[in-house]
Amino acid sequence: MGSAELASAQPDPAAIHTADVAMRRVKRYLADHAEERDIRLVVGGDPDDTLSVPRSAVELLARILAHMAAGRAVSVVPAHAELTTQQAADLLNVSRPYLIGLLDDGKIEYRKVGKHRRVRADSLMDYKREDDHDRRNVADELTELNREMGLY
Repeated sequence: MGSAELASAQPDPAAIHTADVAMRRVKRYLADHAEERDIRLVVGGDPDDTLSVPRSAVELLARILAHMAAGRAVSVVPAHAELTTQQAADLLNVSRPYLIGLLDDGKIEYRKVGKHRRVRADSLMDYKREDDHDRRNVADELTELNREMGLY
């Protein structure tokens, strides 16, 4: 398994507008057709040329479009991909030395290839989800304390 290439698409103003319109239509379609497991897409405007796509792929497309509509660059990384420490640090928006500390503390799984560390994308995302959850809990506790103290 090699390292992942992290290519990203930075949307320009026209792409932001197009992504916003498309995202709204895709989300509306998904909400209106919640029972459908596969989504049939018309290719090139020809009703006879349709493509069946798993619902999960269309839901992922909606999330990608939402990020693009917000003007953010988007990268797609397979869960099994192995990232360099710099790529992993970039995805967490932390410094490489900070990431190395997380790896050394056993908070994120990695393996060594020679003297280099490789981080699986799914392990990195597990850590990110757990960290985000912990941060939300702390923020909720602080909000509750402020409310109890009447500080709002």
